[in-house]
This record gives sequence, C-alpha cells and structure tokens, in this order.
Amino acid sequence: MKIHSINIPHGLCLAPLAGVSDRAFRVISKDHGAEYMCSEMVSAAAICYGDKKTPKLCEFGDDEMPLALQLFGSRPDFVSEAARRISDGSLADYVKIPAAIDINMGCPVRKIVSNGEGSALMRDIPLAAKIVSETVKAVNLPVTVKIRAGFDEENKNAPEMAKALEAAGAAMICVHGRTRSQMYSGKADLKVIAAVKNAVKIPVVGNGDIFSAEAAKTMFSETGCDGIMIARGAMGNPWIFDELTAFFDGEPYTPPTINEIVGQAMYHLDLMCEFKDEQFAIPEARKIISYYIHDIPGAASVRGLLNQATSKDFMKEVLYTLTI
Repeated sequence: MKIHSINIPHGLCLAPLAGVSDRAFRVISKDHGAEYMCSEMVSAAAICYGDKKTPKLCEFGDDEMPLALQLFGSRPDFVSEAARRISDGSLADYVKIPAAIDINMGCPVRKIVSNGEGSALMRDIPLAAKIVSETVKAVNLPVTVKIRAGFDEENKNAPEMAKALEAAGAAMICVHGRTRSQMYSGKADLKVIAAVKNAVKIPVVGNGDIFSAEAAKTMFSETGCDGIMIARGAMGNPWIFDELTAFFDGEPYTPPTINEIVGQAMYHLDLMCEFKDEQFAIPEARKIISYYIHDIPGAASVRGLLNQATSKDFMKEVLYTLTI
C-alpha cells in the first residue's frame, strides 16, 4: 500500500487509541513490525488556542515514522489551521513534522460526539468534506481520514462519506466496520468496508476485530482493502505485528514465552516512565501493563498488586514473580 510517497509494504498499521497509543506503545509496536502509525487524538481547537498541555500529545521520535498525527474537531477553520501549524514547522519547538495529517471522524465517545466531533461527523457529510478540503488546502502533507460504518444501523453511510472525502482531497480512508451506536460491541461489518473500497480509488484501510493472522487474512480477502489497522489486538500483544508479517511472508512464527512477555511489559513500563514523569506514567501503566499478563497463570493476583502500585520498581518486582 502506498499513500503518496509513504510506502507501507504489508499494509500493517497501528490504530490511534486514546490513552493507549502513546510514544511508548508506538515505539514497541514499530519494533515488532508496525509499518505505519497514528498518534492519539489531538484537539485542533486546543492547538489553535495555544493550550500548553496539548503539544505533549503531539510528540514523537524519528523511530516512529512514518506516523500520522491525528486531529479531531468539527470546525474546518480550526482543523485546517492546526494542521497548518503542525505541517509548516510552527510548532517545531515541540512537534516534528509528521508523514501525514489524519482527521478523526470515527471516535464514538459521548464527550466527543456531543460536541459534534468524531463520529458525529458521519451525520453531516458536507461538513466532513469541507473539513477535509480546507485542511488539504492548508498543508503539503497527505490528509487521511478515519471513519466508521455509519452513525447507527439505519445509517450505514460509509461509502457515501468516503466518496465525498475522496472528492475533497483525502489521500486515504480508514474504515472501522462498526457504527457509532455499536461502540466496540458486536462484530465489524466487513461488507461495509468492501463497499467503501468499491466506491473510491484511494487506498482503503480496514479496521475492526483483527486479533490474529487469520482475522487479517479474512479482512483482506473479504473487503479487498489495501491495508489493515490494528487497535485492541495490539494491546499487550505487539507480537501481532510479528505474527502478521510472518504470515504474509510465508515464514514460521513462534509466540513469545512467558518470560519474554514479562520482559516486554517491563520494557514498556520503562519507556512510559522515560517519556513521561514516573508519577504520571504509573497510573496509566497499571492498565497498559495488565494487558500483557492477562493469560499468564497467577495474573489475577498480580493485577491486584499492580493496581496499587505507586512506583516503577514495585511494578517490576511484582511482574518478576510471574517469570519461570
């Protein structure tokens, strides 16, 4: 798959996950074979208003490229201006120039939707198209968009939305096969993703329910998509990218041992504390690290201790008890 000059050999993308896909998560995913990544959602309005905390969400390293910085917002002037500041180096003291600008039109969270942002834009295709067209005019980077199947079951309008976004200048569309009303329940509708692929000429990335190589194969074969975006399937399991790369290359894949899993969890913890102050990293790490160990014998009692942890050293001591 290719987005302008961005080459994504196997089409393996890491999805944006609020509160999860931070720098540590992305670095580890890249180490395991993620070929293209998307940042956590960043408020376009916050950038325009000069919020001092927001640039931290925009930080990334050269080792995370190619990376799309994802914006959300419902005002074309705010989204396009935020994208311009990111792409022309105006925020260079904090933010590198990414490989692409991604616009979130799929987030189902009530707080976002109630502001007319995220998946609320699935109900206003003209506004969604204007946001994209204004952003495309403002930047010299590819502008991509993440959408859902529709807002609800009665309005699965992703193909119509995709056509409008393509006409507005979008370089790629990523489709989560669920509606906003489904949130993350039920199953992703692969037929909708296939319909989007048939509706546009730009690359289409399929998203939803990819937890294994077989699921990825099904996504490709049933939708004809150009790439896949992995979200929850990578949480605590960065090896999914190794598995997928081996699968598509026809190579054998060996799952990680318990000790390798625990070791990776500790490394993830180290990175979180490196990129953030430890006092801020630990509360987030309690959840993130727990994903790694959920299938390991004895994990339940360990999770209880992790949830009480206040330091990196204590978390590591607790994790070490799981090793063989």
